[in-house]
Amino acid sequence: MKAHSPPLLAVAVFLLCQTAQAHISVVSGPAFAGKSQELTFKVGHGCNGADTFRVEIRIPDGVTSVRPLDSVFGKAVVSKDAATGKVKSVTWTKAAADVLPGDTQLYKFTLSASLPDAPFTPLFFPTIQSCRAADGTESTTEWVGTTPHQHDGNTGTTPTEEPAPSVFLYPARTPGWNKYTVDQHVHDLSVFNDAQIVWSGNAAYSPNAATQQLIAKEPDTQTLRELHPGTEIWVKY
Repeated sequence: MKAHSPPLLAVAVFLLCQTAQAHISVVSGPAFAGKSQELTFKVGHGCNGADTFRVEIRIPDGVTSVRPLDSVFGKAVVSKDAATGKVKSVTWTKAAADVLPGDTQLYKFTLSASLPDAPFTPLFFPTIQSCRAADGTESTTEWVGTTPHQHDGNTGTTPTEEPAPSVFLYPARTPGWNKYTVDQHVHDLSVFNDAQIVWSGNAAYSPNAATQQLIAKEPDTQTLRELHPGTEIWVKY
C-alpha cells in the first residue's frame, strides 16, 4: 500500500449514496458474503398505471435459510424444491379487494437469508411483478436480466430484459483499513460508494469528488478504474 499524504486522508469521507438501480431494487444496504442478513426489496411503481398485486422473488443458488416477513399484501408463500427442500421463491399476493384503482403506492418486501461466501460478486434475485388495472386487466413485468451490460449504464447497450434486483457481495469489514485480494473482475468501482478510499499499488479511487481530485493531483499516483482477478487492495471504511 502506498504511503498517503495527510491532506489526502483528511478529506476522505463516507459517501452514502448508491448508484442507480432497477425499478425493483434491494434497498437494505451493503450485503456481506457468507453472512445471514435481512434483504428488503423496493417496488417503486406498478405497471403502466396499474397497481401491483403480486410479487414473486426467486431465490438464487447458494442462498439458504430463507425466511420471509409478511407484508401489507399479507402472508408470504414459500415455494420449495420437492427433492432438496431448498427455497425456490417467495411470493406475496394482495387480496383482490385491496387492489388499488391506480398506481399510487410504493411497496417493500423483506426476507432474511444466509448469503453465499462469494465476495466481490453480484447476486441476482429475478423477480416477477404482476399488476391489475381498474378494469381487471392483468399484466406482468419480469425483472430477470442478469447480464453485466444490463447493470452498466456506460455501455450504451439496450437491455433485452428488465434488470433483476441485485446485491453486490462484500467481504467482511472492520472500521478503518481492510486488506483484500479480489478474485473477480470488478468493472464498476461504484460498488465502493460507502468506502472512503480504495488503494491498489500506486492507484487509488474514492467515491468522494474532492478526494478523487486530490488523487488525480498526487505525484506518481494513478486513478484506479477497475480491478482484475488476483488484485490486492486496501479499502478504508
